[in-house]
Amino acid sequence: MDKRKVIDAYRRGFLTPQECAQVLGVERGQLNGLLDLPADSLRIIAASANNRPASS
Repeated sequence: MDKRKVIDAYRRGFLTPQECAQVLGVERGQLNGLLDLPADSLRIIAASANNRPASS
């Protein structure tokens, strides 16, 4: 799922902070750092996550 869409859903009030962090796969404490990032940075993070090899 696109991280920008998840963060947008959180900002619109559709997700709780805990749910947002869980969907993004980050700790709750890391969420604040992601929310402070500009949109361009989120695009880079999303692209790098999509290119990561699957965990086994």
